[in-house]
Amino acid sequence: MTTQLGLPDTIQACLFDLDGVVTRTAVVHAAAWKEMFDAFLRARGGDSFRPFSDDDYDQYVDGRPRADGVRSFLASRDIELPEGTPDDPPDAETVHGLGNRKNELLLERIRTDGVEAYEGTLRYLDAVRARGLRTAIVSSSANTRDVLRSIHAEDLFDVRIDGVVAAERGLPGKPRPDTFLAAARDLGVEPSRAAVFEDALAGMDAGRSGHFGYVVGVDRVGQTDALYAHGADIVVKDLDELGGQA
Repeated sequence: MTTQLGLPDTIQACLFDLDGVVTRTAVVHAAAWKEMFDAFLRARGGDSFRPFSDDDYDQYVDGRPRADGVRSFLASRDIELPEGTPDDPPDAETVHGLGNRKNELLLERIRTDGVEAYEGTLRYLDAVRARGLRTAIVSSSANTRDVLRSIHAEDLFDVRIDGVVAAERGLPGKPRPDTFLAAARDLGVEPSRAAVFEDALAGMDAGRSGHFGYVVGVDRVGQTDALYAHGADIVVKDLDELGGQA
């Protein structure tokens, strides 16, 4: 049986990804990744330059912690770089240096263009909380708190598991389920009684491998079939489609 929220009636908590589910920052992330990787690849490859593509973003980067995204994409191009350290400057030709360059470009874009929320998600969050379900934000981004504050949504979540918390606790990122499992644990619910809301294929994998009670794929870019293939129980274009009025 499903509730007015479009969820099984066993669900007691909802775990939301940030970029692409709550905020329209997935496109900004993708643009920052492309700008960083294209500059790196062009300088390295010369005439053999092959740009970073949308498929590269979906397969190797989207939803993953920053350094994992760098490693995954570089491996797909048979490129090896030193790891470096999280404090590497953004011009360092290391895994962490490239990741820090991407983050610098992302923050420049956010400062210039601001952050926009998906209103359907905010309405759905209000409905979820009005019916007594607990909520968590689960994101690989280290900028999660600042982004939520910028859209006045920090108080819509009982628990925050983001890139900062994951680093403090030593939690591996998506596609591993550990960050979602930590959110459920912090909320005091079993994974089987929690629903995951994700737009990234890595997030679908995390929801499936974590044995969560329901996995909602949010298709913002036309990848419905891939979301189902990676473990979604249902795919919607906007959370308004699930119903729910606060």
